[in-house]
Amino acid sequence: MTETSGSPAPYRISIDDKEIVLLGTAHVSRESAEAAESLIQAEQPDSVCVELCPSRYQAMRQQKQWQETDIVKVIKDKKAFLLFANFLLASFQKRIGQKLGVKPGEEMIRAINAGEAADSEICLADRDIRVTLSRTWRSTGAWSKLKLFFQLILSMGGVDEIDEADIEKMKQTDMLESILSEVEKTHPSLRKILIDERDQYLAHKIRHAPGPKTVAVVGAGHVPGIKRYWGRDLDLAALESLPPKSRLGTLFKWGLPALIL
Repeated sequence: MTETSGSPAPYRISIDDKEIVLLGTAHVSRESAEAAESLIQAEQPDSVCVELCPSRYQAMRQQKQWQETDIVKVIKDKKAFLLFANFLLASFQKRIGQKLGVKPGEEMIRAINAGEAADSEICLADRDIRVTLSRTWRSTGAWSKLKLFFQLILSMGGVDEIDEADIEKMKQTDMLESILSEVEKTHPSLRKILIDERDQYLAHKIRHAPGPKTVAVVGAGHVPGIKRYWGRDLDLAALESLPPKSRLGTLFKWGLPALIL
């Protein structure tokens, strides 16, 4: 495997007869959106991988659908975590977008559009956010769940106090990591689930994307982890498995949507 890199140039990884062009982007940068689009237009890859799961992609594409959601149906379909995730992300992204004048995640949408125009196969390479949040939730005890829940809510109130230093930091971190930065201070084990496991998942999906050439657009914060796990054998089934439910989960199954309402 050979690799070259440069800033802000993408990383190029060659293995066997396959070439991967890995672009690390800032989720809150207009320049990153333009760079992702231009790179795909220039490379004309066989496949384009983006740091989105199907759930998050649909939420970005069909925002009004979530505004008209039947809460009871969501609970019966066991999608309360998806509703909560979209609520957090939509609220956070809207306020950050107003602050910075650019919608977070725009580089992913531009990459998908450019890939479709180039007849590339689109690969939504991130782990489903429901799995990520469920693994996070079920890995904590009852008391930690309560603290985590209220810290998540309180963390959403700090967007208005974001300063220039915070903005620069956000340009190099994962969006979920940005939202949960304060939570991570009191729950350091969560980083393994929120970031490290997703680095492994992304590395596997990108490496096995179809065709001899792949362009992968991911947040800059994931690039080091993807490179670290690139050559390892990874078990996706283990990364997608869920710990057993706790009794407290039933309470939050109804309490979480009720609080959102």
